Amino acid sequence: MRGGTSKGGYFLKDDLPADVAERDAFLLAVMGSPDPRQIDGMGGADPLTSKVAVVSRSAREGIDVDYLFLQVFVDQAIVTDAQNCGNILAGVGPFAIERGLIRATGDETRVAIYMENTGQVAVATVQTPGGVPTYAGNAAIDGVPGTHAPVPLEFRDTAGSSCGALLPTDQTVDVINGVAVTLIDNGMPCVVMAAADLGITGYEDREWLDGATELKARIEAIRLAVGPLMNLGDVTDKSVPKMMLVAPPRQGGAVTVRSFIPHRAHATIGVLGAVSVATACLLPGSPAAAVAHVPDGARKLLSVEHPTGEMSCVLETDDGGAVVSAALLRTARKLMDGVVFG
Repeated sequence: MRGGTSKGGYFLKDDLPADVAERDAFLLAVMGSPDPRQIDGMGGADPLTSKVAVVSRSAREGIDVDYLFLQVFVDQAIVTDAQNCGNILAGVGPFAIERGLIRATGDETRVAIYMENTGQVAVATVQTPGGVPTYAGNAAIDGVPGTHAPVPLEFRDTAGSSCGALLPTDQTVDVINGVAVTLIDNGMPCVVMAAADLGITGYEDREWLDGATELKARIEAIRLAVGPLMNLGDVTDKSVPKMMLVAPPRQGGAVTVRSFIPHRAHATIGVLGAVSVATACLLPGSPAAAVAHVPDGARKLLSVEHPTGEMSCVLETDDGGAVVSAALLRTARKLMDGVVFG
């Protein structure tokens, strides 16, 4: 399935080996990793298309399904559950209904999803006319051609999902290797810094960024340094934290971002990465706040501009300005249904 701007295999938990090592070996074979082309598997030779959702009926009160996200590295024999994926999340609701884990409740079906990676809950609203998921509709998201059925996603209690706190160092700004950064986790551990502080504009395209060897080495040095500070330990072989380079908006949005996930430039930006960056824009004195255009009011619509468009985040804040919930619009599409061989 395609979920948001990502693509991956969606599996019922019971269809995969119970032993984690056996499961991971199977998924590496399915995707064709490790190989930069993933020629011997279903992967698309890109981190955005080498992803897996493992879904099961939930025994938790008020929850419909449990969802475990696995990132299958492209050129390394690594399968990691160190992060969530809000894009792949967009396909979990339709998949659960398709597979009979829950029943449709009318023309729309709300699916409460427990995200096993971080222990948070998201609610996806799936279009189910006649009790069947539909993928056709008029919703458009940047990074995906055409229009599809909308899949709104609502997030709550995402602060500190992996790091234990929204700001794991309890600081809005830390200085790492001479660069001011905000270490933040509002659903996705991120390092947010001003693109200008790294000697670029922040408007470069993905191809240029992926070819900028010295820039990437500097970013990686910062990432390795902040891993322990973010309670993530040694992140050498981990897919988190994500590295976010921010600049003033150019298309009427709130902020411009160039995202590294973590070693390759993202064609867009991850859903929960966008939430974390948008939250950083609300922190006075942060690198993001210094370049962002933030609207007034307790309910803020922040458009996060990225290389191929924008992603709009709706943030609800309390009287103290803290973010209490976030919502985003995604779409999904079933691409194929069949048997895959490991």
